[in-house]
Amino acid sequence: MPKDVKEKVSKASKPTSTKDKKPAKAPKDKNAPKKALSSYMIFSQEQRAKVKEDNPSATFGELGKLLGAKWKGLSDGEKQPYVDLADKDKIRASEAAAAYEAGGGGAAKPSSKAKPASKKKEVAKEESEEDDASDDE
Repeated sequence: MPKDVKEKVSKASKPTSTKDKKPAKAPKDKNAPKKALSSYMIFSQEQRAKVKEDNPSATFGELGKLLGAKWKGLSDGEKQPYVDLADKDKIRASEAAAAYEAGGGGAAKPSSKAKPASKKKEVAKEESEEDDASDDE
């Protein structure tokens, strides 16, 4: 048997690991408040249309690079209005999160690692408690 055929057979017969599978994501709550934007994100939202107009053939990634270079070229004084807006947005986001949690949203979700007890374990536990109660009598 040629070597390459043996390799193909051995690769095909490898057992798959369950560790490679990602756990299912919990659905996102559509009522959850939005997170605060950073000063750079506020700047990029404001400047994206102008940069796109100046560079109509630029791809999404190229626009990001241009905006990043533009942000990096700003002095601290020029960045300050965006920093102030970001600070206001942080306050807004924290207030919205507090109101959301106070209204019952964002209730503690069970940990993905914590598994509920199986029925067999629950029944066995109840039986052992009954046995303990009868032993006391």
